[in-house]
Amino acid sequence: MITAYLTHPDCVLHHMGPDHPESPARLEAIRARLSLDGLLQQTMQGEAREVEPAALARVHAKRHLEALERCLPEQGLTSLDSDTLMNPDTLRAARVAAGAVVKGIDQVFKRQADNVFCAVRPPGHHAETADAMGFCFYNNVAVGAAHAREHYGAKRVAILDFDVHQCNGTIDIFKNDPDVLICTSYQFPFYPWRYLKSEWPNVVNTPLEAGTKSAGFRSAVEQQWLPALHDFKPDLVLLSTGFDAHRDDPMGELELEDEDYYWITCQAMEIAKLYAENRLVSVLEGGYNPKSLASGCSAHLKALLGLPFEAAPGASA
Repeated sequence: MITAYLTHPDCVLHHMGPDHPESPARLEAIRARLSLDGLLQQTMQGEAREVEPAALARVHAKRHLEALERCLPEQGLTSLDSDTLMNPDTLRAARVAAGAVVKGIDQVFKRQADNVFCAVRPPGHHAETADAMGFCFYNNVAVGAAHAREHYGAKRVAILDFDVHQCNGTIDIFKNDPDVLICTSYQFPFYPWRYLKSEWPNVVNTPLEAGTKSAGFRSAVEQQWLPALHDFKPDLVLLSTGFDAHRDDPMGELELEDEDYYWITCQAMEIAKLYAENRLVSVLEGGYNPKSLASGCSAHLKALLGLPFEAAPGASA
C-alpha cells in the first residue's frame, strides 16, 4: 500500500493556553513515535496546503466563516466557548488542517496514494454548519467529503468516526443526506450532548457505556457498522480518527487498546478495497495523552501501510 502522510508546520501555531489538552505537543508526540517505529519513513510525506474559501463554504454557513474572521485576535486569546479559544494563528492552522484533507482526497482519486493519514490540528468533527465548538473551527472531514463530491463525482461517501465523543458537527452538516453514511462510536452519555439520540437514515449511532473494552467496541462495529457499510457500498471511505477512546486517555472512560485502532482501520480498509478502489483518507481528531495518542497512531499507520500489528522493539505499546 502507498500511504501518504500529510501535515504542516503551521498546525502547531494554534494554541489555546498552556494547560489546554488540545496542545501543539500532540503532533510532535505522533511524529516522534512514528519515526522511532520506522513508520514515517515508509510513507509518502507531504505538506498540506491552505484550503480554498470555496471548499469551506460548501459545508459552513457564510455567517460562521465571517464570525470566525471577526473573532480572530491580534494578540492573546479570544474565547468562543469555555474550551474553544483562538489565538492570532488559529485560522491559519485550521485552514491547513482542512486543506490537508482536500489534498488527501486529490491524492487518492488521482491514484498518487492508496490511503492518506492527515496528522493535523485543530480537529474538526465538532464544528457544525454555523458553530465552532469542542476545540473545532472548520469540519475537516466534511470539507474533504464535499470536495470529493464536487471535483471527483463521488456518489457515496462513508465517514467512520471513532472517538470518545460523537461527531455532532459532521451529523449537523450531512444529516438526511442519503449519499453520505456516517458511522459514529462514542461514550454515552457524554459531550457534546446534542444529536446523541437523534436518528436519521444515514447516521449509525453507536453509543458505548463508560468502561467499554475491546470486545464491546468490536462487537458493536461488526453488528452495526459493517452491515450498513456493505449495503451502502461507498466509493470513498473517510475516517475521523480519535484516540481519546484509549484506556489511558484522560478525556473519557472508554478502554480501547492500540490493537483496536489497528483492527478498526483494517475493517475500514477492507470496505475501501471492496467498493472504493482502496480510496481512504484518515484525519486526526481527539487524543490527549501524548503516549497513548502516539502509540494509537502507530497502530493506525501500521494498518494503513499493510504491516502486521506488533510492538516496535524497544518501544512500549
